[in-house]
This record gives sequence, structure tokens and C-alpha cells, in this order.
Amino acid sequence: MTLPKTRLTEALGCRYPIIQTAMGWVSDANLVIATTNAGGFGFLAGATIDAADLEGEIERVISSTGGSNFGLNFHMFQENAQQCVDLAIKYRLKAVSYGRGPDKETISRFKEAGVLCIPTVGALKHAVKAIELGADMITIQGAEGGGHTGGVPSTILLPQVLDAVSVPVIAAGGYSTGRGLASALAAGADGIAMGTRFMMTSDSPTPKDTLERYIGTADTQQIRVTTAVDGMRHRMIDNDFIQHLESAGPFGRLWIALRSARKWKAQTGMSTAHMIKTFFKAIKDDPSAMSQVIMAANQPVLLQRSMVEGFPDEGILPSGQVAAAIDSLPSCEELIDSIVREAEQCLSRLAINGHSENGEQPLQAGACT
Repeated sequence: MTLPKTRLTEALGCRYPIIQTAMGWVSDANLVIATTNAGGFGFLAGATIDAADLEGEIERVISSTGGSNFGLNFHMFQENAQQCVDLAIKYRLKAVSYGRGPDKETISRFKEAGVLCIPTVGALKHAVKAIELGADMITIQGAEGGGHTGGVPSTILLPQVLDAVSVPVIAAGGYSTGRGLASALAAGADGIAMGTRFMMTSDSPTPKDTLERYIGTADTQQIRVTTAVDGMRHRMIDNDFIQHLESAGPFGRLWIALRSARKWKAQTGMSTAHMIKTFFKAIKDDPSAMSQVIMAANQPVLLQRSMVEGFPDEGILPSGQVAAAIDSLPSCEELIDSIVREAEQCLSRLAINGHSENGEQPLQAGACT
């Protein structure tokens, strides 16, 4: 059985219903080019690409893929949000993705330009709200997903959203194989989105030492949710930095946050005098709340330490639980080809089982591997 076309492939113009999500410091032009040329649909991480380089990255993907069938991810709270909006429209990119999304007016601008709006949500109510604002598709991310994530597993969230909306739904959180794609399609989704699996490829810009940490993580319990960084649910691989942060009390976390900001003062702008002044002010107010504010501001630097500079114990390691099931770094082409083949085998097995009542012999379990 050939993998069927879905509303996702028809709308986005990709060969396969497989999306590479926008991961900060990971989803660069090279990864999007590799994904697009392999038949998937990739998103540039506009939130972490320097504003001065963003247009050049977009032009490089267009030049290398022969078109604008890719997307741009951004957040309305980032400094160059308006630049992201304008560039997506200028180059008639196929889609934009976002979490904390734009308002109706901005979404209307995208629609007028033919740019599809595909927000990512982690709860049913957020999916419904996104549709009200004008979303063209919805990506649901279950609690298994990496980075900032909700608390509802994919197997619960997907059917909830499918029952509530009529637009195409893309399943994310825990997907890395053809079996996962087949199960999502069988459930009613129009495709899957993967972050961790694309990050763990040979086309990823992630440093070798950091990738080795991901590959070496074989226990899903080591990929856990913490609120210690910024007070929000954040799934990441356990490391020395997180353990130190979690074991500290309110004053300890404040001091760690300030030292972290001071250590990389070139990026955060915190001088020693500023650090001391902030510390004493926080003592009078709420040290726990202040530490979260500072750590949230530090977050881009902490991501850079692990995902760009290659120091996995000095930063944070956002990851879906699925990393524990991954032990190889194929190219995007090899990855997508293997997912498609396995999904086709699984769907063929389902089709054969569906006819078994007519006397045909069903395949044995595991036949889709």
C-alpha cells in the first residue's frame, strides 16, 4: 500500500505527511533543506535565528529546494516578531507556526497572502481558541513532547481535538517511527510532527557531545518534566545543572540564576553590580519568583551552551521522551524513507486484517517492522 495523500500533504505541497518542527538553535536552513528535499515539511526556527541573518536563511532554503514550500516559526513576544511576519508574507512561505500566537489582524494578513497558520497546542481549550482566531491546521503536542509541554498524553489529546475541530490535525509528542505515523493516520490525524527525531539526525547542527548525551539516554525516566527553570512545565534530559537547580531552595535558585546571568554577561548584560543589587532586592520581595524571571531570561543562553556550544551539563537539554528509544543518527532522507516504508507496511497489514473476515489470513503481529 502506498502512503495515502492527506489534507496536510495537499495543503503544504510535501510528498509525505511528516513535519519537522522548529527547535531553537537546531532548525536551521540546512535541516529544513534536508527535510524538504526528502519529502517532508520543515520549519525554520525564527525565534533563535539572528534578525540580521533571517532573510538570508529563508533565501537559502528557497534557492536549495526550488520553492517556498517550508515554514517559519516565531513568537509574538520576540523582538523581531514583525520582521518574521513581514518576511513570511514577502516570500509567500507556505506556512507559519507558533505557540503564543498572533492576533486576528495578523492572522488575516497571513491568510490574504496565502500563508497557512499552524499553531501548536497542548490542551483542547487552546485548540478551540486557535481555530476561533483563524488557524488553518492544528498541531497537538502531547505531554511526551520536549521543551515546554502540557500535561495531556498524545493518546488522549489527539482524539479530543479530532472530535472538536474540522481542520487538519497534526499529531506530535512521542512520534519517531512509521508505526507512529500509521497509528496517527489510523486515528484520524492528517500527519505527524517530530522535533527530537529530526534533531537526532546527521543533518542536525547539534554538537557531537550533546548528540552523544541524547543517544546515551536510554531510560524515559531520565527525560522528565521540571518547573525549576522558569516555573513552567519543561521536559528535558536530566543533567547536573537541572539537579543542582532543583535541589536548591528559593535563595539558592536565585543565586544560581544570578550567577548564570553574570557568567555569560556578554549575552545577558548583567554586571556584578547589577547582580548584587538584584539579589538584595529579591531578598526583600520574592526570591523564588525573581529566580524564575531571571532563569527565563537566561534560557536562550542555557540552550546555546548545550545545543550550540556543546556543553550538555552546563545548559538545558529539551527533549521528547522518544529520545530514549532512538539509538542512531540517520540523514533526514534515510529517516523519512524508513518511516514511510514502515508506515506503508503497517497500513497494508491493517487493510489485510480488514478483509480477513472474507477468509483471508491476517498477518502476524509485528509484520509492519
